[in-house]
Amino acid sequence: MEESSGSETALIVGSGVVGIACAHYLSEAGFEVTVIDQSSIASGCSQANCGYVCPSHILPLTEPGAIGIAIKSMFESNAAFRVKPRISPPFWNWMWQFTRRCNRRHMLEAAFHLKSILESSMLEYRQIVSDESLDCEWKDSGLLHVLRTTSGMRDFAGTDKLLGEEFGLRARRIEGEELPEFDAALKPGLAGAFYYEGDAFVHPELLNGSWSRRLRQHGVDFVENCKLNTVEKKHGQVSGLQTSKGTLKADQYVFATGAWSPQLSAYLDCPIPIEPGKGYSVTMERPGICPEYPMLFPEHRVGVTPFDDGYRLASIMEFVGFDTSIPEYRIRQLRESAEPYLVEPHTARTLETWYGWRPMTWDSLPIIGRVPRLGNAYLATGHNMLGLSLAAGTGKLIAEIMQGQSTHIDASAFSPERF
Repeated sequence: MEESSGSETALIVGSGVVGIACAHYLSEAGFEVTVIDQSSIASGCSQANCGYVCPSHILPLTEPGAIGIAIKSMFESNAAFRVKPRISPPFWNWMWQFTRRCNRRHMLEAAFHLKSILESSMLEYRQIVSDESLDCEWKDSGLLHVLRTTSGMRDFAGTDKLLGEEFGLRARRIEGEELPEFDAALKPGLAGAFYYEGDAFVHPELLNGSWSRRLRQHGVDFVENCKLNTVEKKHGQVSGLQTSKGTLKADQYVFATGAWSPQLSAYLDCPIPIEPGKGYSVTMERPGICPEYPMLFPEHRVGVTPFDDGYRLASIMEFVGFDTSIPEYRIRQLRESAEPYLVEPHTARTLETWYGWRPMTWDSLPIIGRVPRLGNAYLATGHNMLGLSLAAGTGKLIAEIMQGQSTHIDASAFSPERF
């Protein structure tokens, strides 16, 4: 990447994995970078997730049938995908826009764009982890989708066929009788699985910690517990940020604020239609018979990740606003959802229970690019359930756009101007 002339300054709001990635590429391009966060580094949805880096995960949430599942969930408080009715005009507008896109044409269009940035991110991550010697438990393990029933296998075979025919992406099919030999943690009697060998996973907390420490060594300044109060503007530019630690100024500004981004809409004169999609995880000690591979159980909508020092179950998609509770039934649901599949689905000692708000856009695409009415402000947000997977590609795009370069992939579908 070409270096920026002079010593331009960049101020990034948000120190999740997307903000960290933006800092990496801007620092690499020669910018003097400061990152601020209202809490601590990567304390939101960038922690306690499954850690998947999954180029196979190209199909968006806006798929045919999703709206039917959402409507049904309004009457099922324990649904793994749940929409809680509430009085909120922005939310119902979001739902209407989401509903309009739950068809095959929009699904394939979104998947095409997600494929390009997911593949970009995978290439970038491999380079960064190697070049920076990041201590993050990177493992080229692939991702295993395990099905309990023959109907589940049949349905997923249809999905795999679509991915193969439309995008050249095929999984290795594993029949049920082969599964215990493939991974001894799986119970006998399961219907089978589909194995996407090109995926990987990391320990997200280790990635964020190792990456941010390396950036500090490269001169990036991280300012924690620094709350953004207001955005100052002058002559079509951001002129400064009023924060809990005083006024901060830079030449360029990047807002990587995840699910909180809509609160900046008025300040940035730009619609940011994001709704928080709440998820949960429980991290435990490793079981005696621990999975070797990360796994998804589509029929129960739960993900499993085996770390070197722990074992994590994560899932649930709740549209319940900024709810901060961790209901015990949700954690119990995660544990019970793994029971049909694993010899030892959970352990007695819990290390952490967690919730986070995923930044969900109504078209399932991230928002990456310059703010339409402000010449020096950029958005890097709205990554839905793929924040970690998409972070590296997002950071590279932000650096290219900020420098006026041609982008390495077509970024027009991610532009804030689409709203």
